[in-house]
Amino acid sequence: MFSSVAHLARANPFNAPHLQLVYDGLAGPCSSPAGPPGPPRRSRNLAAAAVEEYSCEYGSMKFYALCGLGGILSCGLTHTAVVPLDLVKCRMQVDPQKYKGIFNGFSITLKEDGVRGLAKGWAPTFIGYSMQGLCKFGFYEIFKVVYSNMLGEENTYLWRTSLYLAASASAEFFADIALAPMEAAKVRIQTQPGYANTLRDAAPKMYKEEGLNAFYKGVAPLWMRQIPYTMMKFACFERTVEALYKFVVLQRLGFKGVWKGLFARIIMIGTLTALQWFIYDSVKVYFRLPRPPPPEMPESLKKKLGLTQ
Repeated sequence: MFSSVAHLARANPFNAPHLQLVYDGLAGPCSSPAGPPGPPRRSRNLAAAAVEEYSCEYGSMKFYALCGLGGILSCGLTHTAVVPLDLVKCRMQVDPQKYKGIFNGFSITLKEDGVRGLAKGWAPTFIGYSMQGLCKFGFYEIFKVVYSNMLGEENTYLWRTSLYLAASASAEFFADIALAPMEAAKVRIQTQPGYANTLRDAAPKMYKEEGLNAFYKGVAPLWMRQIPYTMMKFACFERTVEALYKFVVLQRLGFKGVWKGLFARIIMIGTLTALQWFIYDSVKVYFRLPRPPPPEMPESLKKKLGLTQ
């Protein structure tokens, strides 16, 4: 399966911009041995330099593995860092009469459980969201390649936003299946006082009481929450990058809380999304992964639209 995906990736339209150097006027006419020397062929040198600076080939197993590693770090670390806020947010949603706000929630938690109480659920959070990140970012790169090859080069360009939405939704579908068991344990630990204090206590107890259903009965709500969010996150990121490449436009998003616990979630979403992309992109840079610019309009489509002669 993975070998076929790698084969598709090599001819993928998302990989085409590396070869765009040849079509952007950087390649001068070829000099013949007997004729006058032409302008230097810069495209070959630039393309060779671009290939040499990457640590692996786009669409290779190493590429997908390192993308998955980036997902593990970006999601696992960021979600674990905001466990105290997540704990208070969950308690506000479960018992709004007792936990009336963020600061009130922190105050009550510190009074009842101490500082260590704010870290409840860190282990399932780290494990669960690391697995989610692995699938979210790793599978997104795979599905993006697979779907683009199904569409073809021209349709990939014309329907690229829909492709981003479909690839991210598909990736998140599997990511939430990986997350669900740990998310279920985390919620039990954080919102049911006296049930369990650690993952080692919660997991066996949940399995004994309800079997495997205890770990996956929350997967449908996860899909309903996470899939639309992930679709917007990836599509907005891809199109923002495209805008930055073309117009150097920076976009700022703002939110307003409208119900209990939303303000805490907004803080989490804003910081987590920014940190996740920062960490994920930093991993790509550190390991020198291929990072092609956004897809450009194929030459065949330009001819059909009369944009070239």
